This record gives sequence, C-alpha cells and structure tokens, in this order.
Amino acid sequence: MGSNGENLDLQQQVEFLEQKLAQAQKMAALGELVSTTTHEFNNILMTIINYAKLGLRHKDNATREKAFEKIFAAGNRAARITNSVLGMARNRSASQEPLNLTQLVEDTLLLLEREMNKYRIAVDKQFQPIPEAVVNGGQIQQILLNLLINARQAMPNGGRLLLKLLHDREEEMIDLVVRDYGCGIPADKLPRIFDPYYTTKTGPDSSGRGGTGLGLSTCREIIESHRGRIRVDSAVGKGTAFTIKLPTVRHAALRHPPVAAPIVAPTTPATDQPGVVAGS
Repeated sequence: MGSNGENLDLQQQVEFLEQKLAQAQKMAALGELVSTTTHEFNNILMTIINYAKLGLRHKDNATREKAFEKIFAAGNRAARITNSVLGMARNRSASQEPLNLTQLVEDTLLLLEREMNKYRIAVDKQFQPIPEAVVNGGQIQQILLNLLINARQAMPNGGRLLLKLLHDREEEMIDLVVRDYGCGIPADKLPRIFDPYYTTKTGPDSSGRGGTGLGLSTCREIIESHRGRIRVDSAVGKGTAFTIKLPTVRHAALRHPPVAAPIVAPTTPATDQPGVVAGS
C-alpha cells in the first residue's frame, strides 16, 4: 500500500510540474512576442508622429489627406497586432472550435513581418481555399510562431520561406506546411527532434534569441491532442519542411479515432509538390 501511495503521489507531482512547464513555455513564447512587437510598435509610432508633423506643417488639402491616410493605415496595423497578441494571451483554455486557419496564419505573419524583413526572409504564401479546422487557436498560433522563428534562424543569411495551406479531401484534414531552404537537420539528429528537452541549437543566434520556449515535443503533444499529425522532412544544405495535419469540421464530426504519433522522414523535403500528404 505504501508503495502504491508513493507512486500516486509522485505521479501527481509529475503532472503538476508538467502543467507548470506548459504555462512557463507559453509565457516564454509571449515574451518573445512582446520583444518582437515592441520594435514594430516603435516603427508605427514614428510613422504616425512624422505624418502628423507633415500635416501640421502643410496647409494644402492634398498633403493633409496623404498624412491622414498614412496615420489611419498605421493605426489599423497597430490595432491588428494588438488584437492578435491579446487573443494569444487570453486563449488559455484547452477548448477547440471551428477556425479559419488562413486568417490565423496571416495574423501570425503580421507579428513577425518586421523580423522577416530585417533578416531578408522572403515569405512565399501558397494558400488554397480550405474549410474551417477544429483547433485551439492560441495553441496552434504558438506552434506556428515556433516553426516560423526556427525557419528564420535556419537561414541566417536570408532566404525563402514557403507557407502552404492545402485541403486533403480524402482524409478531411488541413495540411499546414512550413518549409525553409536553410541549413537542414543532420540525419543523426533528426530522429530525436521530438524528444523532450532535445534541441539542435547551441544558444542564442545573432539576434540574441534561442528558441521560443516551446519545444517540438510540446508541439507534437498539442497536435496529437487535436487528433492531428506532424511530419518533418529535412536534408543538410537543402532545408527543412514541417507538415502539420489538422482535422476539418467534417472530420471532427465523423469522430475519427486518434491518429499515429509523428513521422520523421530523414529525406530531402518534398513538400514543394502539391498534394504531398504528411505521414503518408
């Protein structure tokens, strides 16, 4: 009895620590987001101030109208960034609901636009019309931020970042692909990237950043809780592609059983070809 009691107590402690770790990871991701958006807000404020000065100095209608248009556009951009950050901060529940993944990806890219431009990352968006997916928006955005920042860090000298959204009608899943053309992951490290606490990074990069605080093992757990899958394809010198499959509203209605664990494929990324199915 004593042994069973001790095991139960230990299990409860592990579950408590896992909950604390998950919350710490989320706060770390929010911290990275605040760091990124603070610089962006400074740029927006400078735009507003400079065009306000321009409008005050010039009395002609054409100049003032241009100034008001620029101020209005900057204000709208600031509002979109604020709404996206607040949405991520507020969404602490584990509930899943129908969501437009295209809009979620666009909102996430908005938060990282300055960083992508600074490091000369060209974002190639290939979005097909897709149905709504049943997801927890805050959790999926957290994963997407992690993958996007990892992709940017894999291309320290700039490069192309491919984002794809596809509707897999056969499985009624949405494929979200994040593909970089950077350094790639060595074959001996690739099988371990979903292991807890494992990282291929040696420390902060030139921007002073390490990761986002969200490991790939946590990404996997979140996606599995959505009845989804995550796949990675990588080759040294050619880049890395992550493919996430998430259930559509129709898929969720059919109540499919949970799917298999992540599939690691140490091969050259093949996700440039339309219709590549993750885990196939």
